[in-house]
Amino acid sequence: MLTKRIIPCLDVDRGRVVKGVSFVSLRDAGDPAELAAFYNREGADELVFLDITASVESRDIMRDVVERVSETLFIPLTVGGGLRTVADIQAMLKAGADKVSLNTAAVRDPDLIKQAAAHFGNQAIVAAIDARRVQPDPTRPAVRGPLGLGEGSRWEVLVNGGRTTTGLDAVAWARHMAKMGAGEILLTSMDTDGHQTGYDLELTRAVADAVSIPVIASGGAGTLQDMASAVQEGHADAVLAASIFHYGKYRIAQAKEYLASRGIAIHPVQAA
Repeated sequence: MLTKRIIPCLDVDRGRVVKGVSFVSLRDAGDPAELAAFYNREGADELVFLDITASVESRDIMRDVVERVSETLFIPLTVGGGLRTVADIQAMLKAGADKVSLNTAAVRDPDLIKQAAAHFGNQAIVAAIDARRVQPDPTRPAVRGPLGLGEGSRWEVLVNGGRTTTGLDAVAWARHMAKMGAGEILLTSMDTDGHQTGYDLELTRAVADAVSIPVIASGGAGTLQDMASAVQEGHADAVLAASIFHYGKYRIAQAKEYLASRGIAIHPVQAA
């Protein structure tokens, strides 16, 4: 049985960790380096660092903040936001990241995933997909091609921090990202993100069943049962959460104990 992972997420805006609801109404959650060190001690399996405004502001990721975060960690670190080129990716790996997450740049240039995977290895490249349920719109023209929205489409890919629609079918796009060489997929439901009402299990399962690479479920964790459901019903390989950990609702050890009690294989928290 493959071991499942619990991954806290640091959404960073102007050097501070923030958390919102469906990508808006952000509130402060602390210093990224301090939180990273805390989660490292807590027994998190990995950590994700996302500069959530870098792409929409067309700026580079804050490398100095990434370096401060990486210095506190002995667990894998994934970094995303504002990465546009192979050189950008190389800079982040040199700054201490173990993996990079590509979303907006991958939609603009899908070959970037292929180039990056060839250069750094599939295991270092994460395809991030922000998806929202499709709302019927008779005035919107259909998108042609195998990756575009069709009559059976249920979720659309959005970019620029959820601000821009793409016309891409999320499940088809996930398949394409896997084909291009991504080593795993970070899948966020914009409909459930920050609401703490549970992951979008239909979306998670649809993507997880469509690809042969690991899928990280993101967006909506409110209880430990939500995490178990993402794995058991959503077929996720890992669960990402922010609010429930940042604001002290649950500890990493509690989450791991609960998942283990449900028969889910996890890495136990080592005694200090």
